[in-house]
Amino acid sequence: MSKREKPKVNPELDGFDIKIDTFGEIQTNFDVDKINKFLNKHVDDKKLRDRDDIEGRDEEADEEQEDSKEEGSREE
Repeated sequence: MSKREKPKVNPELDGFDIKIDTFGEIQTNFDVDKINKFLNKHVDDKKLRDRDDIEGRDEEADEEQEDSKEEGSREE
């Protein structure tokens, strides 16, 4: 990929820009809560699977995880 091409991103993160300044601080144009909700919805964190108090997780994601667990136990 050349430096002029922009990477393909999820439409929910369109326009997201992140930089690290000279002091090592993260500078972004998105609210941290919005990023966390996106990650909670799209990324499976095995440490947080059984928690119900996490914002951004929907029932579809939970059902998909249960289905994949059932398929894994069938294969054994």
